Amino acid sequence: MNNFAIVDQDSCIACGACNSEAPEIFDMDDNGIAGVIYEGDSNRGVTPIAEDLLEELQEAVENCPTNCIQLSATPFAS
Repeated sequence: MNNFAIVDQDSCIACGACNSEAPEIFDMDDNGIAGVIYEGDSNRGVTPIAEDLLEELQEAVENCPTNCIQLSATPFAS
């Protein structure tokens, strides 16, 4: 189960699709670049996304035009 997420912010085009699909998981910074905000993750990919949000997470991934959302079954960093 892929329930850790990060955004490759260098690839993000600030379209807002992820935030529209999963506002509890993603938010935009002052420049419009997306990042994972879920439970204070700060786009580190170390906070597991709750199971009840996984459908929204998948929708965000599928709707990202640059495929900059990365998913993993394990944390990205420690």
